[in-house]
Amino acid sequence: MGSKENKRDNFILQAGLLAAAGMISRIIGLLYRSPLNAIIGERGLGFYQSTYEYYTIVLLISSYSIPAAISKVIAGKLAVKEYRNAHRIFKGALLYTSVVGFVGALFLFLGAPALVDKEVVPVLRTFAPTIFFYGFLGVLRGYFQAHKTMAQTSVSQILEQIVNAVVSIGAACSLIFMTMGTLEEPAELTGQIERARSGAIGSAMGTGAGVVAGLLFMLWVYHLNKRTIKRRIQQDTHTQEDSYRSIFKTITLVVTPFILSTAIYDLSKPINNSLYTKILPGMKNVVLYGGQDVYTKWGIFSGIAVTVSNIPIAFASAMASAMIPSIAQLVSAGDMKQAKEKIAQAIKTTMVVSIPCAAGLFSLAKPIVYLLFPRPDEVIDLAGNLLMALAVSVVLYSLSTLGNSILQGLGRVNVPMINSAVALLVQTIAAFALLCFTDLDLYSLVIANTLYAGIVCILNQWAVRRTCGYRQEWLRTILIPIASAALMGGVARGVFEGLLLLIKSSRIAVIFAIVVAVPVYFTALLLLRGLNEEELRAFPKGHLLAKLAKKLRLLR
Repeated sequence: MGSKENKRDNFILQAGLLAAAGMISRIIGLLYRSPLNAIIGERGLGFYQSTYEYYTIVLLISSYSIPAAISKVIAGKLAVKEYRNAHRIFKGALLYTSVVGFVGALFLFLGAPALVDKEVVPVLRTFAPTIFFYGFLGVLRGYFQAHKTMAQTSVSQILEQIVNAVVSIGAACSLIFMTMGTLEEPAELTGQIERARSGAIGSAMGTGAGVVAGLLFMLWVYHLNKRTIKRRIQQDTHTQEDSYRSIFKTITLVVTPFILSTAIYDLSKPINNSLYTKILPGMKNVVLYGGQDVYTKWGIFSGIAVTVSNIPIAFASAMASAMIPSIAQLVSAGDMKQAKEKIAQAIKTTMVVSIPCAAGLFSLAKPIVYLLFPRPDEVIDLAGNLLMALAVSVVLYSLSTLGNSILQGLGRVNVPMINSAVALLVQTIAAFALLCFTDLDLYSLVIANTLYAGIVCILNQWAVRRTCGYRQEWLRTILIPIASAALMGGVARGVFEGLLLLIKSSRIAVIFAIVVAVPVYFTALLLLRGLNEEELRAFPKGHLLAKLAKKLRLLR
């Protein structure tokens, strides 16, 4: 029983489980994006992505932060074994999210004409029901995360993405055929817009279907655990029962800063979307750039380059989700020393993963894009160059995402909101100036995104130091992983170019280069003493990795 508890308390292991699910989900998302993109085209993808940004911000304000916030509140009760009050918070959260989710869904449906161009209003309205259902899914995920188990959330994420993929492709094909009578691309512009809109609506329906599937799975999991939950409540010896009035007050005081912080943190995406697709064409009096309309280019930037760059950030997001209940319990117990140790462990693990991912995306950007999105050469070139430029932001976004959760776990829930607001103001001014007064086009947004993540990183680092006295260790956490990743990137690129000369297949060459890159990086990292045995064992299957490293004499 003790070993089982220790295993469950290993938040690196739980984060690894959640990260694996997140990466699998995103890979599924990438795999289905290729056939979906072929069906609905770049314009359809642009329609979908431009409306998805607004759906995301309404989701952020209404429901998206619910898992993290609820896990923090419930974890505090579980730390002192108040199981009855923990479950009352869970029920109160369900009621809270039903009201907030309904308001958010109604706002998205009725406010769509004011948010987006008339051509894509039906697409945005299709997202509205998803807002309502996501809140319940978020509460259930947060409830189980508070118990330091990420398995349920992980499986639900994968299921959600599978259903999303199947329904998106099926619904897009069906709606295009029902609307146009054929899947062929029409010659006239009006027909192309109608076809793209129908395909985007089908893809939006897939998003909703995935959330409903995830919700049904989590309800089934809750039903399976209902007896255990009831037994723990009956065995609870605490006599003081929190009133629902105090519970709603607690939820509001905790959830609101989480929501505002996350909303502001991700507000740069819809702002940049509006700057590029609505304000910029009016300022420069153009709709086309290099023969492609702004929605097409936005689809390439957001739907391909940003989507690929977000894959490694999934690990940081998982680490952040796993950290909040762990740090919250340690802070509640007054154990700040162990809290700082967990912070150091989380940052070290995140950097060890995100830095080589960034180096890999930089060195193999175009081959990776072609592997995942076999589109025409001009699309591959643009998406590949954008992805290469976004590589640095992968590390900065990973660290800033983790920093937000560290501060929230430490009880400084308002600080990430303030830091994100400051960074958002700077990035918006920078994006507007670069778009309007330079010819950088989409690269203006890349620079603004990187600047934004960098500012949040610096401000969060200062705030964590002031809160708990944590000081960042640089050599083994940052510098050695950078040196190892640089070597890995060079080797990966060399392997790719060499194989391409021999087999003339970019896809086979890039897959083999990635396979070679992973052991090269970890070999360099271990030889340079960037990881010790204890840190390696903290990874999922770490005991096997440590045993292998010792056999290869990479560990002393």
